[in-house]
Amino acid sequence: MKTVPTESAQMDKSGVAKSNELFQRAFDLCVAKTRRNIKDLADHPKTWSNAVDGRYENFAEGFFEIGNWTSSFFTGMALIAWRETEDEYFLRQTLRLAPAYREKATVRFLDMHHDAGFLYSLYSVALHKLTKQPEHREVGLAAAEALYQRFNHKGNFIRAWGHLNTTEQDNMAIIDCMMNLPLLYWAAVETSNLKFREAAIQQADTTLKCFIRPDDSVFHAFRFDLKTGKPIGGDNYCGYAVGTHWARGTGWAIYGFALSYKYTGDTKYLDAASRLALKFISLLDRELVPVWDFRLPADKPQLRDSSALAVAVCGLMELAQLGGQDSKFFHSVRPMLLRLCSDEYLNFDPACRGVLRNGQVGANGPGSAQNAYTSWGDYYLMEALDRELHKGETW
Repeated sequence: MKTVPTESAQMDKSGVAKSNELFQRAFDLCVAKTRRNIKDLADHPKTWSNAVDGRYENFAEGFFEIGNWTSSFFTGMALIAWRETEDEYFLRQTLRLAPAYREKATVRFLDMHHDAGFLYSLYSVALHKLTKQPEHREVGLAAAEALYQRFNHKGNFIRAWGHLNTTEQDNMAIIDCMMNLPLLYWAAVETSNLKFREAAIQQADTTLKCFIRPDDSVFHAFRFDLKTGKPIGGDNYCGYAVGTHWARGTGWAIYGFALSYKYTGDTKYLDAASRLALKFISLLDRELVPVWDFRLPADKPQLRDSSALAVAVCGLMELAQLGGQDSKFFHSVRPMLLRLCSDEYLNFDPACRGVLRNGQVGANGPGSAQNAYTSWGDYYLMEALDRELHKGETW
């Protein structure tokens, strides 16, 4: 099995110091770009998903549209910046978005799909944990209830897409949902209502059963029979094809199963995260940044996806934390993070909103993009840097 080059046990102190300086420079870059981005997003709330030229503000989707799953990557970056710099500017700008988040969770909740977890874990939940203000708890719980309403009790899955009052895409779950489950786990603790925890566990169990193939590759999506709840088969909207192996999807699964283990203590989730992590690592070459689909045909452009590595690095860090420094994943992380912080992937130009170059978005359908800046790539890079430099708490 191929392995990632690991940090040498004999690495001298000057080498460690040099890499730490690079990490700090990259973190400071994230803070500087967030200073501009969070104000402009608060001025005109929108989706701000991805952009080939780094101009996130030109992404043509409104904040309240059902497709919005990305606005909170900017609030997440702002709250990390506030916590680590203690500059109240970041909190003030983030709080300007509170009315929009409240309206989306309490009035326009039908226009919100399963990514309520991405949206509200990095906004209301994070704000509640940091400020203890009850209004953020209230909005976070409203979002958790909206997410719970998407749970299909026959099939034991959370419906990914479509309005709740329609039948559009009502029989499908996707691998990304593993990252939405922390909102439900948090709500269960806050309310002592176990329905949230049970829905999260059932979704995680269904993902274990249906999404992970025998060789530890993963489907992007899976469909179910609505009458019986029985699994129908895999589907795809983000990888190259149904039977291929979308790299970022594996990143979502690694991190998501690690978090389910963190919240439940059930070792089957730890085992799944570990197996998927080993699979991911085994498929990397010396470039370290993966091709966007591990099973991409050889005659297709072998584009790398920096955002997939950023997500996976955070998942590996979570696994290493859960296993302590003896974790088999501990020494895999630093070389990956160094690669993301190289000039090839990091853009230090202050005029560009984006941080991390060369993210790949989707396959060939609407919303797809090649060699783009991505809001999630920027966020998970900053989270990884915060973990490395400050042992920062995640939400």
